[in-house]
Amino acid sequence: MLMSLASSIFLQNWPLYTNLTAMIRFIATTTTVIHHHLRQQIRTFVNARIKWVRDPYLDKAVEKEKNLKPLYSLKNLILSHPSKSLPLRTISPLKPQLNLPTTALKFIQNYPFVFKTFRPPVPLSTLHVKLTPNALSLHNDETLFLSLSHYRKDLAQILAKLLMLTRAKRLPFYVIERFKFDLGLPRDYLLSFLPEFPEYFQICQMGFKDSDGREVFGLELIKWREDLAVSVMEKRVKSEDLWGRKRVHIRFSMNLPRGFDLVKKVRNWVEEWQNLPYISPYEDAFHLAPNSDQAEKWTVGVIHELLSLLVSKKTERENIYCLGDYLGFGIRFRKALVHHPGIFYLSNKIRTHTIVLREGFNKNILVEKHPLMRMRYKYISLMNRVLRRGIPINAGAVRYRKRLTSSLKGGKRKENEKRMRQVKSLET
Repeated sequence: MLMSLASSIFLQNWPLYTNLTAMIRFIATTTTVIHHHLRQQIRTFVNARIKWVRDPYLDKAVEKEKNLKPLYSLKNLILSHPSKSLPLRTISPLKPQLNLPTTALKFIQNYPFVFKTFRPPVPLSTLHVKLTPNALSLHNDETLFLSLSHYRKDLAQILAKLLMLTRAKRLPFYVIERFKFDLGLPRDYLLSFLPEFPEYFQICQMGFKDSDGREVFGLELIKWREDLAVSVMEKRVKSEDLWGRKRVHIRFSMNLPRGFDLVKKVRNWVEEWQNLPYISPYEDAFHLAPNSDQAEKWTVGVIHELLSLLVSKKTERENIYCLGDYLGFGIRFRKALVHHPGIFYLSNKIRTHTIVLREGFNKNILVEKHPLMRMRYKYISLMNRVLRRGIPINAGAVRYRKRLTSSLKGGKRKENEKRMRQVKSLET
């Protein structure tokens, strides 16, 4: 009797029990998802110090471009004059603006295959400077390349992507100027480049003033370009899961130098951090908790995309800081660069601090050489040529020979003498 009554009550209320079970399952599932989401938001970088380890290959990649930017500045200044030459006395006061590491005369004398001094055939004329035939020929080749329509179209898209990294699709010119050389923009891009792309760019007021009270102007992207809003990381990972959705667990390439060993708790943190969902740098993720791991992965993605846009895959640290401060990242850019030495490398060569994208290099060689970098390497080749007793030789070979000479006093004399003969053959 009692069993029959219980069965009747159960059958009458079966829909209620069914809904209750579903509700319990829904609450349990939702709680799990919320817990996982909060875990991503709350987890922060482990409290462990990551040591800085020198990478000789990437240091060499930075060091071989020593004085390249000052040389470009001086070259362009000389060629801007109608006579394609300038008096030395005109150049000397401009040392700070040209960022010359030494006096103008000494800098010019250090590169005899780029610059040539002469005196015009005029009584009491002062020393003048012009480009050598080799340097002038290289400049003409570079000018021809920079005028190619496909290069300028690619450059317009790269500049558009830089503007798209900002929420407002615009940047003040003082920020763009910092990246002008690294982007490969022409020195007079305001007049010679931007007017060609009225469908892309327009000059705008930024809505604030500088320290002198003057209105700040910038460059604005006219409309958002969805076809360009794809990061290098997303292009690299095109595979899809079973449901046809994009893979969200995109992992950054890690390349630690020899002798670098992360402590276990840092390795574990990095592994979990890599498995967090990837958020495109072209998305606005400022709603994330600033100190969360998910926000840091997005921040790393923004810096990674920025460096990927640059022709040399590197730039000065202060340039990145300047962009980060303007975009509102502040200290988050600084933390991201410190926390991930397997992605970014900080080099302190050539009197500055340079941030290098590790995956962009195989040892000290660019993995993908931009055509403009090939031109710049030709300038570097001219810069490395010096005169010795009137004979042109490679400056790098001379320095190497001096090191070998000093080492001859120690052991391995026969081996060093063999290497010395090889160096002598390089000098000629």
